[in-house]
Amino acid sequence: MTSSSSREVIVEADGGSRGNPGPAGYGAVVLDPVTGETLAEAAEYIGVATNNVAEYKGLVAGLKAARALFPDCTVHVRMDSKLVVEQMSGRWKIKHPDMKPLAAEAGRVFPAGRVRYEWIPRERNKHADRLANEAMDAGKQGRRWEPSASTAALDASAARNAAAPPPSGPPGDATAGAARARAALGSAKAPGSPTASGYDEGLFAAAFATEEALTASGDFEAEAAHPATAPTVATASVATAPDAPAPGASGASAPVVSASQGWSNGPDMGAPATFVLLRHGETALTPEKRFSGSGGSDPELSAAGLRQAEAVADALAARGTIQEIVSSPLTRCRQTAAAVAARLGLDVRVEQGLRETDFGAWEGLTFGEVRERHPEDLDAWLSSPKAAPTGGGESFATVARRVATTRDRLAAAYAGRTVLLVSHVTPIKTLVRLALGAPPESLFRMELSAASISAVAYYADGNASVRLLNDTSHLR
Repeated sequence: MTSSSSREVIVEADGGSRGNPGPAGYGAVVLDPVTGETLAEAAEYIGVATNNVAEYKGLVAGLKAARALFPDCTVHVRMDSKLVVEQMSGRWKIKHPDMKPLAAEAGRVFPAGRVRYEWIPRERNKHADRLANEAMDAGKQGRRWEPSASTAALDASAARNAAAPPPSGPPGDATAGAARARAALGSAKAPGSPTASGYDEGLFAAAFATEEALTASGDFEAEAAHPATAPTVATASVATAPDAPAPGASGASAPVVSASQGWSNGPDMGAPATFVLLRHGETALTPEKRFSGSGGSDPELSAAGLRQAEAVADALAARGTIQEIVSSPLTRCRQTAAAVAARLGLDVRVEQGLRETDFGAWEGLTFGEVRERHPEDLDAWLSSPKAAPTGGGESFATVARRVATTRDRLAAAYAGRTVLLVSHVTPIKTLVRLALGAPPESLFRMELSAASISAVAYYADGNASVRLLNDTSHLR
């Protein structure tokens, strides 16, 4: 038998909270790296806690289980929490007071040189995820998790056996390239039992992928109905599972749409720059559907908007995939970004190119009021992307040029990273439109709710991919 001093084991760990904070639990498994044999399991209901606390507690339990088996072994930790992996690897700072003692405890189990960390997609962390859910289920019933009653190992084995091997082929092979791109972006699944963190694993998968889109004009909190007969873009709704935090599992499979030339027209160019596009939370103007651009009063978030920002912050912290935060300079975006940054322990960079359209004399007005006061200007604006609002506002063509320049600069600066862009309706819709190669008039056929999340992944060969999902009723 291999001596413990030269033996390596795999520790997979996970944790979740049904409410974040809410009823929480963790799961951890020690595996033989050669055979995949389960050497030890650990799971516990920990009462009310956040997802991140539960994930760290799962890590500590997994490391201690490995030490109990082989005190002198080396450990390969695999987790789907980007936050924990990056912090324990020393690449991200640990700022949250709840995380610091847990990280320190994890660091004391083994000498640092004997533990290495790897991020894995949630679908590859099924065993630990299942253990965490079993622990939370047991806690809900007022009992302790018992290894003898666990089916996590069997479930994980069945999932591995059922999984088809990924297609292979030369870099330029269309089928293989498409499969790799889809795998990199993750895939949405039908609603079912929540994962340990309570979220659909397809929604916030590794490369994040995207969400749905769009509303009538710009940050135009108003929803201007375009006179064209083309239908509004159909969008997939979010279905929040019982006891699960928001946002939740996608109510329908969200299609991954190839944009630009499409995946099949070029080789796989490695990890994309992934922009997670977050519209700011509500302001007082939002429910009144008033034009609110960069030339108006620069309103703050309302009480509802602040709640939405906190809810989104919790959701993004649960996934732990965000590595950078970039925000529009306007107050409502900076407040939304600050809420997320506080949860993730990240700084916020302000980018002028992400600001909303300047709606000129229309600022603060409803669509009906603009129709009454400036009917000819409004008709021209609805008919041509080159037409500007009354009083020297920005045309959609001008905004598109600004947004495209900003996109190119940020994509180059953040290649291979996942970046949260906190912006407004028009810039976000424009990014989605450009990624899909859709015409300017498509801006009027999209809807984008306050505090909703979308994403676009940009590859080095110029291709982009989009997944759409748009529903924030659960954030109110």
